[in-house]
Amino acid sequence: MNPRQVLKQLLKREQLLVAPGCFDGLSARLVEEAGFEAAYLSGGAVARSMGIPDIGLVTMSETIERAAQVVSAVKIPVIADADTGYGNAVNLVRTVREFERTGVAAIHIEDQITPKRCGHLDGKEVIPLAEMANKLQAALAARSDPDFCIFARTDARGVNGFDDAIERGRAFARLGVDAVFVEAPQSEVELEEIPRQITGVALLVNVFKGGKTPMLPAARLEKMGYRIAIYPSETQRAAIHVMRQALALLKRDGSTEAMDAALTTFKERDQLVGLDDWQEIERRFMRGGEKP
Repeated sequence: MNPRQVLKQLLKREQLLVAPGCFDGLSARLVEEAGFEAAYLSGGAVARSMGIPDIGLVTMSETIERAAQVVSAVKIPVIADADTGYGNAVNLVRTVREFERTGVAAIHIEDQITPKRCGHLDGKEVIPLAEMANKLQAALAARSDPDFCIFARTDARGVNGFDDAIERGRAFARLGVDAVFVEAPQSEVELEEIPRQITGVALLVNVFKGGKTPMLPAARLEKMGYRIAIYPSETQRAAIHVMRQALALLKRDGSTEAMDAALTTFKERDQLVGLDDWQEIERRFMRGGEKP
């Protein structure tokens, strides 16, 4: 099976699919190396990796380029953040076609206005439900591969309240999307209510520390009825922390030797990105090649 077909099968299980966040090919390879079955290309993490906040500053072409890099680096399915589709229903049609071309297994599309902002920041606005329904219908019609998954996200909880978010999630499910994502529920009670009130479709939950949603263990989320859990921030938060440590040591001591045992070795670093495979290609085709 190809990665899209694999994801389709994973969504049919009575089991939570844990998809850690990545933001480039290297972080995606680390997710795969750790044994996870899918990776999540976080729009917020991509923005921060570019040195800018998650407030709708990243363009579609920049995200598509990063998605292509990530897909080429791993064999597991990649779920990508497509923000609002970068415009109206017509823009979204092109967005679907471009993401599908990269090889990602799924995208999620949200009902914020364009440009959007992080779902756990204040000051969001959402478009009317009817407009979002039209956009999702356009997205579903635009895909050429039926195994390419469309996930629908609503940010209405922080704008219009929990009941409106549930109404939107139910409407999205009726349209035939592959999963529904209610962003930023604000209590454990709300987390429990979402699977009770939105049925007949896979449900996605966003898990990270510091947002509006309480962090619960994966086993608890699975028991509630969620089928996908994305962890968008853990890899990047870890990278920022350790890079700061290394840079502080270098600044203070002129060397990072004091933490060398905690750093990846030169050899491990190159193994992670497949240097051995590329050197084998080099031996075959750049140094005389194989005998005919």
